[in-house]
Amino acid sequence: MKKAVFYCIIDKMKYHIITFGCQMNVSDSERIAGVLEGINFKKTSNINEANLIAVTMCSVRQSAVDRVHGLVQKFKKLNPKIKTILTGCILEKDRKKFINSFDYVIDIKDIKKLPEILKISPTRQAQKLRDNVIFAHSNYLDITPKYSNEFSAAVPIMTGCNNFCSYCVVPYTRGREVSRQAKEIISEIKILSKKNYKEIWLLGQNVNSYKDGKTNFPKLLKMANNIPGDFKLCFITSHPKDFSDELIKTMKNCKKLSKRLNLPIQSGDDEILKKMNRPYTVAQYKALVKKIRKAIPDISLSTDIIVGFPGETKKQFQNTVKTLKEIGFDMAFVNKYSPRAGTAASKMKDNVPWAEKKRREKILIELVNEPR
Repeated sequence: MKKAVFYCIIDKMKYHIITFGCQMNVSDSERIAGVLEGINFKKTSNINEANLIAVTMCSVRQSAVDRVHGLVQKFKKLNPKIKTILTGCILEKDRKKFINSFDYVIDIKDIKKLPEILKISPTRQAQKLRDNVIFAHSNYLDITPKYSNEFSAAVPIMTGCNNFCSYCVVPYTRGREVSRQAKEIISEIKILSKKNYKEIWLLGQNVNSYKDGKTNFPKLLKMANNIPGDFKLCFITSHPKDFSDELIKTMKNCKKLSKRLNLPIQSGDDEILKKMNRPYTVAQYKALVKKIRKAIPDISLSTDIIVGFPGETKKQFQNTVKTLKEIGFDMAFVNKYSPRAGTAASKMKDNVPWAEKKRREKILIELVNEPR
């Protein structure tokens, strides 16, 4: 009699997913759920009931990586027989560490192969699999997701990034930019519209660099805007260098597009922007914002900022304070710089004390929250 493999005893199997990081990771977790439910796993919100736990990891900040380290021991204490999967954005150096802690460490692009992966015992025979040798990457974005709520849904339109900002690991964990086929994206949006979703997010690490043949991002937005239904279109994340006049005009004319825009500036100092490998100046960013607000006066503008970047002086930080005051963002997501291995910035001297980073973070948060 053949020994039953893990994924076949599905009538009793429950899964639990833990997600760290951005909306793209949340969307990836929804696709993992879609694969697992396709082989009759059942979702549980109670981690104590789970037979399988999947962690979708974020490597953007060290704090998220540190939290993952403590999780796997907790899982095994709950249930020594529990199966654990680690996926998401994983740096190579972290993957080598986690491969001895999790049963399966897999590339996010391999999640379509989970039914096959779960046939293999997490022993030495699975080593090549866990090193991403056995399976060639597939288009995991065409997996039907199990959406986590009934009001708002995310549709990834591309993955990866070609910009290589000096502080960012995304090009190393996600690879270069790959855009989905426009027809595939539009089909997914149509399904969501028919299911009466009211908010649909188009996702990408650099969403406005989307390109599928002759269909660029503004053209994709127009196609989505023409889909029947009562829903709002949102998108994240944009890069200032790819924010074209065509995109601004499209945003102005497409009625389904949300009046919310996140446009990361990262620093209000030109020297720091150059060290970050952000190919624009503060003046160019301000001019872009002015153009956007002229076309769409009621736009709600948010941004991302990093404080305490290597070499950031007090004067350079004050330039950021000044820039924020001049632009008047409606919201800002402020992050303290932490080195990420393999990035260009990790080779720079991290000479801003942590206490000073926290002080600068507090100043910017209070500034943005001031009544206007």
